[in-house]
Amino acid sequence: MPSKTIKMTTAAAALALGLLASQPATAADTSGSTPDSQQAFTFGVIGDIPYGAAEIAKFPSRIQDLNADRELKFVAHVGDIKNGSSVCSDEYFSYIRTQLDTFTHPLVYTPGDNEWVDCHRTNNGAYNPLERLDKLREVFFNEPGKTLGATMPVKTQENVGLPEDVRFTQNRVAFSVLNIQGSNNSLLPWSGLGKTAATPEQLAEVEHRTDAVLAQIRETFRDAERRNDRAVVLMAQADMFDPSLLAGASADPDTVSGFREIVQTITEETNRFDAPVYLINGDSHVFAQNEPLAEGSPWLDIYGQPAADNLQRITVDGANNAVDYVRFTVAGNSADGADVLSWEKVPFSQ
Repeated sequence: MPSKTIKMTTAAAALALGLLASQPATAADTSGSTPDSQQAFTFGVIGDIPYGAAEIAKFPSRIQDLNADRELKFVAHVGDIKNGSSVCSDEYFSYIRTQLDTFTHPLVYTPGDNEWVDCHRTNNGAYNPLERLDKLREVFFNEPGKTLGATMPVKTQENVGLPEDVRFTQNRVAFSVLNIQGSNNSLLPWSGLGKTAATPEQLAEVEHRTDAVLAQIRETFRDAERRNDRAVVLMAQADMFDPSLLAGASADPDTVSGFREIVQTITEETNRFDAPVYLINGDSHVFAQNEPLAEGSPWLDIYGQPAADNLQRITVDGANNAVDYVRFTVAGNSADGADVLSWEKVPFSQ
């Protein structure tokens, strides 16, 4: 699949943000049956923002820029609402929730590793990461199936304890938002708590969450095929194809072992699905667009998978590079194949 052309807009447009609406896990997907849903639409994605005091101060302005982009159907934040060296406090979570409440379009948020997985670090407050994950769910997912800001129907995995895992459909494009984490999907030891190996409770959480992720991926593709959807879009925090991890993973594939089942399932489902698949992630902080599992990719040997040429990965800018958001355009119903999804980077106003 050829890469898309990225256009840097000169105007500091902005996204309208909000959170997805309430819908129980058993409810039907919105399949795009209204007249408006037959038209092209746009959505915005940010991630790894805000990082540090300077970016925290700019965050309200970033949100207002997003709100000003009135054509957006929804916005997604693919995780990391803080940097990896600051305290994971209740007060900070509450502040960010207050800021996210100012989005005026639906906002889909999935937690990142900086706000729970890595909170064991001494400079993060030496928290138990599982306690922080519980707190995130309490603060940001207190109404399961309903996201912040404006509302939009979604299915959730609340029934298995993961209200942050959601999926929905717009104009015959299936979206699936998944709690997949950096730090090898949360398998790295909690060194800030004096641990040198993963604890039993840590391993149990990883197994439960990963099983839920695998189930949602399969359900997303199954429903997309049944509806004859034109594309599948997966979103997560973790960059499972981070270029900075390539050398280490080539020498020792176990350094990315926490992603292996997930990559295997994405590969299998992509190769069965007769339409494009897009993976949107944050984590590595540098915008990228590529086919990570195309023929000849070194990641094929690392993960032990066949090629998946229909998979396109897009990484959004983050951390110090979070000076823009990515605006995705979904073409109208007459488009299919590689023409369904296109994207451009939109600079923030300051």
